[in-house]
Amino acid sequence: MNKYIFNIGLVLAVLLLLCLLSMPYGYYVLVRFVSMIIFGIMAWGFYNNNKISLCILFASLALLFQPFLKIALGRFIWNVADIVVAVLLISLWYLNNISSNIKKQ
Repeated sequence: MNKYIFNIGLVLAVLLLLCLLSMPYGYYVLVRFVSMIIFGIMAWGFYNNNKISLCILFASLALLFQPFLKIALGRFIWNVADIVVAVLLISLWYLNNISSNIKKQ
């Protein structure tokens, strides 16, 4: 999968962690919309690389974060979800960089 997608995922992780702060409502809607798009792209990329479990995970995240039919989980649960997903995105970015460096050697 394209390394730029993982870099964009890292930026998304920062945006998700900023959701822990008190932000205007429009920020949360924007993050949900951006998340849906990025998770959809990542799901498609993992599908093309035959990583079906990661494809299903990111397709599910795209559905969870989509802004059209909001899922009311409560502030605390959304904060936990934001942290877990941010850690996942940072981990994928890190693992992708490690594997890229190993392939270069």
